[in-house]
Amino acid sequence: MELPITGHTKLTALLGKPVAHSLSPLMHNEAFHLLGLDYVYLCFEVDETSLPDVVKGLRFAGIRGFNLTMPNKNKIMELLDELSPAAQMIGAVNTVVNEDGKLVGHNTDGTGFMRSAADAGFKLKGKTMTLLGAGGAATAIAAQAALDGMEEIRIFVRSTSRFYQRISRLADTISRTTNCRAFICDNDDQKALRRSLDDSHILVNATSVGMEPHTDASLITDPSWFHRELAVADIIYEPRRTKLLSLAAYAGCPVMNGLYMLLYQGAEAFRLFTGCEMPTEPIKEKFFSK
Repeated sequence: MELPITGHTKLTALLGKPVAHSLSPLMHNEAFHLLGLDYVYLCFEVDETSLPDVVKGLRFAGIRGFNLTMPNKNKIMELLDELSPAAQMIGAVNTVVNEDGKLVGHNTDGTGFMRSAADAGFKLKGKTMTLLGAGGAATAIAAQAALDGMEEIRIFVRSTSRFYQRISRLADTISRTTNCRAFICDNDDQKALRRSLDDSHILVNATSVGMEPHTDASLITDPSWFHRELAVADIIYEPRRTKLLSLAAYAGCPVMNGLYMLLYQGAEAFRLFTGCEMPTEPIKEKFFSK
């Protein structure tokens, strides 16, 4: 039996645009049901323009917490009272917890990606990553991969990106404070990108290129750029097989989409919201089976 909405029900939510495709409400609400928690999780279509007003309203309405997806992971930082150490290092937030009126920002994307990569059998410690993108997910993945023992990360980003300075600072921080070397590369330098793939162990697309409705788009269009020892991950999960992943699979590469990254970053957000561990196995079986 589903739990009823009561006068004590705590609200959690996802803010982003688009969000209609999101699996987050299904997995969070199922977890609440399985654990008998009086919570509900909803989606709201919110972009950077409307985000300040929405967050102000949710704060005063007493929301327990909320997640952020594109395009809100950077703008939200201006609107919070406190950041976790990980969020400060990454420079982006995907989870906010309301602690008695104080909004505290966290980032669970990096841990979600690394746990999903381990699930896929990708052994990344001491290896080289080529990373496409400079937004909130890219920074989280780079930071967590460095902390988890990646040897080298090459981050491809446009020099005109509004996130260029932030990702450059992160690369410098990674190189200074961890055992990982991080470099910024020009996204438009196709020769450099191909050379990077030649000796990389994993390619990660952390951009929105290939997401619904633009499913014919890919930052790499030639399958000869891939080699069989290259694992290819795309943080997009709708569609589940992007054009990038299709090309990589055709070339014989092991591939991974963003489904389990969503699951595991959500599990950490769930713990922050409720203080309980999300029962990931039944949720994986119900909503994430291939």
